[in-house]
Amino acid sequence: MQKLRIAIQKSGRLHDDSIKLLKECGIDINNGVNKLKTEASNFPLEVFFLRDDDIPQYVEDGVADIGIVGENVVLEKNRPFTAIEKLGFGKCRLSIAVAKTADYKGVQDLQGQRIATSYPVIVEKFLRDNNVQADIHEISGSVEIAPGIGLAEAICDLVSSGSTLFMNGLKEVETVLKSEAILIANGALNEEQQVLLRKLQFRIQAVKKAKNNKYVLLNAPNDNLAEIIKLLPGMKSPTVLPLAEEGWSSVHSVLTESDFWDIIENLKAAGAQGILVVPIEKMIV
Repeated sequence: MQKLRIAIQKSGRLHDDSIKLLKECGIDINNGVNKLKTEASNFPLEVFFLRDDDIPQYVEDGVADIGIVGENVVLEKNRPFTAIEKLGFGKCRLSIAVAKTADYKGVQDLQGQRIATSYPVIVEKFLRDNNVQADIHEISGSVEIAPGIGLAEAICDLVSSGSTLFMNGLKEVETVLKSEAILIANGALNEEQQVLLRKLQFRIQAVKKAKNNKYVLLNAPNDNLAEIIKLLPGMKSPTVLPLAEEGWSSVHSVLTESDFWDIIENLKAAGAQGILVVPIEKMIV
């Protein structure tokens, strides 16, 4: 039986979340220390553990059929493959930073400056789109020290919390790219591989939907039931069951994480009581 080959980071910020996602999809893999390859015991999947920067090349060459990698790496490598799914983890931004003491007024202040970065392709496009000419100094690692040693007036690097910039006397002034982990695929998968990819993608989407939603149970007075139902979108419509106590019903529904607190407050105002919120493990729609 043919297997689908997936490349994931062997270490680094995307490794743990990639493994966690596969396990949440019900795929049992052994990710032992220093292993370069392993197989799932309950899904036709072979896993390669690679350097993040190498994953696009392996997918392009067909050594791996699919891969989990940061959008920043995909855009920097500029390889011909298909972006299948944003995965919702590994979120960060690629930003330009200058010295805290710099009087920065806007992107035009980068004109003629030296910018140190590990992402020259992305930075060059950003500068071109903003009609700015600057000197790009490509360096790998420790980009944030470049202004302090006189190599550049600005840097462009990945930022999560911004603490590293602060410690090196820098401030973030421009967001070049917002990035997260994505699933990519080789464009020449055969029919059997495409079937396996669709099965995996179906599981991934079920896991993502579950994380973005909450299951809500509440008691509602029948006099206000119509108003409360209007507040609850649900997947199709809320489930309503009569309670043993006359004049009350139990209402079950699903709320998205982004709207959750606003809707809960409105439910309370409409007379809902005994509101229970339960996490959803998987969500199939």
